[in-house]
Amino acid sequence: MGPISRCHLTHRRHDSTAGGRFSDREERLSGSEREEEEEDDDVEAALKKEVDQIRASTEHKLRRFQSVESGANNVVFIRTRGIEPENLVHHILKDMHTTKKKKTRVILRMLPISGTCKAFIEDMKKYTETFFEPWFKAPNKGTFQIVYKARNNSHMSREEVIKELAGIVGSLNPENKVDLNNPQYTIVVEIIKNVCCLSVVRDYVLFRKYNLQEVVKSNKEDAQQKPSSVTEEKNLTVVKPEEEEEEENSKEVKQENKNDSELETKPKGNDMLTA
Repeated sequence: MGPISRCHLTHRRHDSTAGGRFSDREERLSGSEREEEEEDDDVEAALKKEVDQIRASTEHKLRRFQSVESGANNVVFIRTRGIEPENLVHHILKDMHTTKKKKTRVILRMLPISGTCKAFIEDMKKYTETFFEPWFKAPNKGTFQIVYKARNNSHMSREEVIKELAGIVGSLNPENKVDLNNPQYTIVVEIIKNVCCLSVVRDYVLFRKYNLQEVVKSNKEDAQQKPSSVTEEKNLTVVKPEEEEEEENSKEVKQENKNDSELETKPKGNDMLTA
C-alpha cells in the first residue's frame, strides 16, 4: 500500500506541478495577448488620429476663403478657391455703389490679386509679359493707368516699375493708351516685402480707388457713369495733347494729395487683398 500510495502521491504532485506550469504559461500567453491587443489598439488609434489630421488638413486646404499671413500690418490676405477675385470684388463694390449701403466699418480698401511673382524688376517683367495678355494683347486693347504701392520694401523704384510695365503693355498692342482720368483698366501693383501682387481692375475711378468707405458716398458725377459689366467690351482710345495731359496730371496729383491728407485725419482701416 505504501508504494501505491507513494506513487499516487507522486503522481498527484507531478499533476500539481504540471498544472502550475500550464497555468503560468497560460497567464504568460494571456498577458502577451493582452499586450498585443493593447499594441493593436494603440496602432489603430494612431492611424485613426493620423487619418483625422489628414482629413482636417484637406478640408482646411479646400476652403473657398482662407486667411493667409500677409507680412504687413493692417493688411489681410484672403485666398480664394474656384472664384475669380476680380469679379468677386467688382460685384461687391458695384452693389455698394448702387445701394449706397455701408457694409463694413474697419475695411478701408478691397483689392483683388490675380497673380504674384517675386518683387524684382526682371521677375516682374518676365511674369507680366504673359499676365497682361488677356487684357492688352492684340486684338484686345484699352486705356490704362498703373497704381503702385510698396510695403516693407525699399529696393524697388516706383518710377522704374511703372515705366517698365507701361512699356510691356505698349509692346502687346501699340493701340493701348495711357489715361489717368478715367481709364478702362487700372493695373494694380502691390508689393509686400519680396512679393509682387498684381491685378487688372475695372471702374477704379468710379469705385473711388476701390475704397469701401468712399464708394457709398453720393456724388453727382456718378450719375453720368455706369459700372462696366463682366462681359462688356470697351475698346476706347484717348489721345490728348501733351500740354493738356500734363495739366490734367497736375490736377489729379493735387486732388490725390488732398484726399490722402483727409484720410490721414481719420482712423485707419484695413486693406484687404483677395487671391
